[in-house]
Amino acid sequence: MGTFLLSIAFVIELVFAAYCIMTKSSQSRPRNFIRVSAFTAFVFLVLVSVIQWSFRWYGLALLLFLWGALGVRALTRKEERQEYRAMPVVFKAIGTFLLIFLVLIPALIFPQHRLPRMTGVHKVATVNYTYTDMSRVETFTNTGENRSVNVEFWYPKDAGGKYPLVLFDHGSGGVKTSNTSTFMELASNGYVVCSIDHPYHSLFTKGSDGRLITADPAYLQEYMNLNNGNYTEEEKYKLQQKWMNLRTADIHFVLDTILAQSEDANSEAVYQLIDAEKIGLMGHSLGGESVAQVARERDDIDTVINLDADLGGEYLDYVDGKYVMNEAVYPVPILTIFSDDLVRLIDAIPDAEAVIAVKHVTATAPNAYEVHIKGANHMSLTDLSLTSPFLASMISSSVKHVGGETADSLSVIEKMNDIVLQIFDVYLKGEGNFTVAGMD
Repeated sequence: MGTFLLSIAFVIELVFAAYCIMTKSSQSRPRNFIRVSAFTAFVFLVLVSVIQWSFRWYGLALLLFLWGALGVRALTRKEERQEYRAMPVVFKAIGTFLLIFLVLIPALIFPQHRLPRMTGVHKVATVNYTYTDMSRVETFTNTGENRSVNVEFWYPKDAGGKYPLVLFDHGSGGVKTSNTSTFMELASNGYVVCSIDHPYHSLFTKGSDGRLITADPAYLQEYMNLNNGNYTEEEKYKLQQKWMNLRTADIHFVLDTILAQSEDANSEAVYQLIDAEKIGLMGHSLGGESVAQVARERDDIDTVINLDADLGGEYLDYVDGKYVMNEAVYPVPILTIFSDDLVRLIDAIPDAEAVIAVKHVTATAPNAYEVHIKGANHMSLTDLSLTSPFLASMISSSVKHVGGETADSLSVIEKMNDIVLQIFDVYLKGEGNFTVAGMD
């Protein structure tokens, strides 16, 4: 919609400037009429929900209101003839278009989009909490404070009974709402979903006390350096292990906290809905690596979904220029959903099953699955591809192995959500069978 409105503005300004030049008149009255009409049309489109009112339209609404008010004022007063000059007409057209472009930037970066379908029967509620781990000191500050982790739940509203728990972990620089459409789909189908924000690893996170924490600059620099190939393979291994160790500690802490609350008869409503005997883990990128490792370290996890990540925890060491792989059979069913990005990376490495951990697990574990969603890039497996295709493209293009065509973002998300729901239904609810045939 933002691009459409910008195109309309360009055409109007171009045609109107040409008309002024052809008639050798500033055409003040028609210009004011156009401004009043533009504001009226904008209000109408908002009222009929063609334009979905949100932050993206605040700047345009204010600009059109001011122009409309000035237009009404000018139209109701006696018109004063203005001297015509061609260059001011051209400059005015250019300036008007640039001003409209500026106020439309939020709509261009975060365009209106259709929401993925929800197939479940439950209405969905959400709630946020901050958990403080009294056994750990925050390493990103020197205040001596304890490590706190922010979480958000999506769960069936006004529902009774018990539901499986799914815990989600975001990627580097991500946020806990990165896959909200998936959380909504799962919750509507009878799951309690908890997503974690890792303070200083998240792009930003806000605690229950209102404290806002942004990503640690040193961490972001390390991540950028790694993607740019600035580290040796051994340095890369140690760095990824450091990141993952922080995240797995957060995940263990959050899971333990949730399970303790689920056993407390006086805990809040969301905890009373959790079936502690049915737990699934899911993560994107570094989050996928982290949840996969947690499933190796606990005996209460039933299945894992890894979204487009190699499994860093499967590399036990890096010795004499070679990785030492974990040869123990992976303990629970695990599904990896690949985008084209990770597939190209794996295909570029000879003998991938011995070198790439995710292929090694798939080849050796009895219940490991792979699904390749063709045309998807790394960020296609998050809602950012819907909420901001521009930012998703920028982030994906920063990864060295990205390239090729991109599938429709909405269809990718809906296909991913179907697959996610299917495997969780099989391994957490015991419903149906999971097959990967025809999913590529």
